Amino acid sequence: MMVLAHHAHAAIRTVTGTVTKISDGDTIQLTTPEQTKLKVRLYGIDAPEMPRIGAHSNQGGKAGQHYASESRKALESKIEGRQVKLDIIDIDKYRRLVSIIWLDGRNINLEMIQEGHAEAFIEYLKPPYREQFLEAEREAKAARLGIWALPDYERPRDFRKRMKSGGGE
Repeated sequence: MMVLAHHAHAAIRTVTGTVTKISDGDTIQLTTPEQTKLKVRLYGIDAPEMPRIGAHSNQGGKAGQHYASESRKALESKIEGRQVKLDIIDIDKYRRLVSIIWLDGRNINLEMIQEGHAEAFIEYLKPPYREQFLEAEREAKAARLGIWALPDYERPRDFRKRMKSGGGE
C-alpha cells in the first residue's frame, strides 16, 4: 500500500500522543489524546531484532540479535511516557504508521542513527531525510558507536531473511 508515490517527503498526517510502549529500537506504541493506540514504526531506521518469545517456532521463540535490548533501552530513555509528534510518512504491510518521531524539535529517528542504536534503512530512505540519515550513519560507523562497535554486526534485514529461511541457531 504505497500511499505516497509522488510526495515521498510529505507527511500524510501529523499526530501527537504519548509513547506508551517501546517494542524495540524501531517500533513503539503511541496513545492519542482520544485514547486510540497506534502502532508506529520509525521511518528510515532499522534496529537490531529483539528475540521473539514463542514466535512461530517449536523452540519456544526466535533468537534475537546482539544489541537489541540496548537499542530498545536507548529509545525508551528518549521518549517513553513523553508526548511526541509523529509525521506519518507511510503505512506498512503490518498496518503500522511509518513515521518520523519529533520530541521538542528533535528528530528521534535521526538521533537513533547518530548514536549507533540503529542503522539507516537505505532501501526505504527518500529525500529529504535520505542524505541526512546516511551521513549520520557514516559518522556513527566511523566513531564505532553502538552497533558499529560489534565485531559481528549483521544487518537486521539480513538477520530476518536468515531466520525466515530457517537458518540460524
